[in-house]
Amino acid sequence: MSKRRVTYYYDSDVGAYSYGVTHAMKPQRMRITHELVSAYDMLPKMHILRAKRASAETMTRFHTDEYVDFLSKVTPENARRLTYQGTRFLVGDDNPPFEGVFEFCSISAGGSIAAANRLMDGHADIAINWAGGLHHAKKREASGFCYINDIVLGILEMLRFVPRVLYIDIDCHHGDGVEEAFYTTDRVMTYSLHKFGEFFPGTGQIDDRGRGKGRGYAVNIPLKDGVTDESYRSVFEPVLDKILEVYQPSAIVLQCGADSLSGDKLGGLNLTMHGHARCVQYVRSKNIPLMLVGGGGYTVKNVARAWTYETACALGIEDDIDLNLPWNEYFEWFGPRYRLEVLESNVEDYNLRDHSLDEVREKTLRYLSDLRPAPSVQLQDVPRESLGEELGLGGVQVHEPFDELDKRLAQHARFVYDLQKDSDRSDSEPEDAEDDTDGKDARRSSRRIRNGQRKRMSIVTSKYFDVPRLPPEFERDLDEDPCGVHANAGGHGKKRRFFQSVAEWDPVKRVVLERERAGVRAGVGMGMGMTMNGFDTRFMRVPVEDTGSEEPDGAELDPDGEEDED
Repeated sequence: MSKRRVTYYYDSDVGAYSYGVTHAMKPQRMRITHELVSAYDMLPKMHILRAKRASAETMTRFHTDEYVDFLSKVTPENARRLTYQGTRFLVGDDNPPFEGVFEFCSISAGGSIAAANRLMDGHADIAINWAGGLHHAKKREASGFCYINDIVLGILEMLRFVPRVLYIDIDCHHGDGVEEAFYTTDRVMTYSLHKFGEFFPGTGQIDDRGRGKGRGYAVNIPLKDGVTDESYRSVFEPVLDKILEVYQPSAIVLQCGADSLSGDKLGGLNLTMHGHARCVQYVRSKNIPLMLVGGGGYTVKNVARAWTYETACALGIEDDIDLNLPWNEYFEWFGPRYRLEVLESNVEDYNLRDHSLDEVREKTLRYLSDLRPAPSVQLQDVPRESLGEELGLGGVQVHEPFDELDKRLAQHARFVYDLQKDSDRSDSEPEDAEDDTDGKDARRSSRRIRNGQRKRMSIVTSKYFDVPRLPPEFERDLDEDPCGVHANAGGHGKKRRFFQSVAEWDPVKRVVLERERAGVRAGVGMGMGMTMNGFDTRFMRVPVEDTGSEEPDGAELDPDGEEDED
C-alpha cells in the first residue's frame, strides 16, 4: 500500500482519569492502545504530537457558555447543586461528575481540533486521535458517556478551510450528537451504521435524512443484532462509493467506535477486528484527507487491539505486523491467546433473516441517487489569528464598561436560551407517530416528553427513564434569570459567571478596577461598619476625584472615622 503522512496525537494524562470503578467507560483504554502501538514499534513511523488542550472558550464554538462553565466547575461534591438536583446538564447515571472531567474533555477536544488543523494545513494525510470520538454529547447536555463533542468541534474547524466534510460513524450506537449538530446544513454529510431498535440512543432510522437545506445529507443504516463482516461490508462500501460520487467531500472524519466488535459489553454486533479495520482500509484507499477518532468500546482489551491494528492500517503496514502480541506493560490482559485479534462469535445474523439489509442498501442508494450534485460554497482566506489579536487588542479585560448595547445583547442571549429550553418539548415525535417520507422530519430522539414528563434513554440499559422534576424554588430562580447569571442552586443574591474577567457586575468594584486600570490613584475611605458583599470595607481603597493638587488624593481615616492630623 502507498505511504501516507500520519500524525498521531496522544496525551499521557488521558489514561489517568476514571468515570468510576464500576463504570463501563474506561479512559485507560487509550493508554493501553498507546502501549501496544509503541510495542509494535509504530511510533517512529508517525509524527507524534501532544495537542494543546482545548480552552473553555474554544468549546463554546459549539456548546453553550452555560454548559461549558458548568463542566469547568462541577465536582462530585457540588454536582447536585449545579445540576439543579439532576434536572439538567448531567441527567441520569451515564455521565457521572468525576474528578477532572473538564480536563479530560479538554484533552479529547484539543486532540480533534489539532488533528483537523493538521490536515487542513497540509502537514498530514491522516491524523489520529483515539481520545476523541465522543459523538453523543449535545450542545448543552452530556449524553452516552460523552460530555464535549470533539467531533463537531473538529469538523467546524475543517469547515473554515473546505466546503464539504463527510462524517462516517461505525460505532454500534448512532452518532446522534454529530448528526443533530449538522442536521440542517449541506456542508456536512453524516453517514452512520448502527444497531437500531430498542437501543440507545433510539435515533437513526433510514428515513432520518436531514431537514431544510440539509435534507438528504444525513445517511443512516439501521442494523439488527449479529451483523457479520460480510454483511457489514456489503452495505458499507457501495453506499460510501455512492456518497463520494455524489457529495465529493474535501475531508473525511471516521469515528472508529469499537463497541461494534464481537463480544462488546454494550454492543450487539458481531464484527471481527479485521472486518472493523476493513472500513479504515477502504476509506484510506480513497486518498482524501482523513481524521481517525475513537469512540465507544467497553471490552477494553478488544478496543486496544482494534485501534492498534487500525493504526497499522493508517500506516499501511497491517500485513507486516506479527499478530502474536509483543511484550508490553499490559501483556497479561490479553490472555489466554495473546494475539492481536478479535474473533466473531456464533450468534445469528438477524439481518439475513428477511433480507432487511438488502432493502436498506437499495433504499439508501435510491435516496443518494435523487440527491442534487455536490453543493458549493464561497470560501475566502481564513485568518490565522482572531480580529482582536490582529488589531492588538486583548481579551475581555480591556473591554469598556457595559453600555446599553451590551445590555440589549445580554437580553437577546436570554431570549435565545429560552427558545432552546422550550425546544425540549419538540425534540422528538410521539411514539406512535408515523414515518413521514414526504420531506418532513421523522427523526426520533433519546430525549422525549410524555404527559409533561421529560425522559432520557440510558446507554447502559437502553431504556427510558424520567428526568427528575425541578423543585419549585429552582423553577423560580430559572424563571427570573434563565441564563443563570445571577441564579444559584437554592439561594438568591449570589452571582454566577460563565468566564471570569475584569468586568464586574458590582458597580463599586467595577469603578475601582476601571479607574485603577486608567491610572487614577485611589484613596482610602468609608467609615466603620460599612460592608460590601459581606466584607468589611473600612480599609478598602476607593477612588476619589483627582483635584490636580500635590496633596494626596484621599485622607487617612483611623478606625474611629476621624482624620489624623500630622
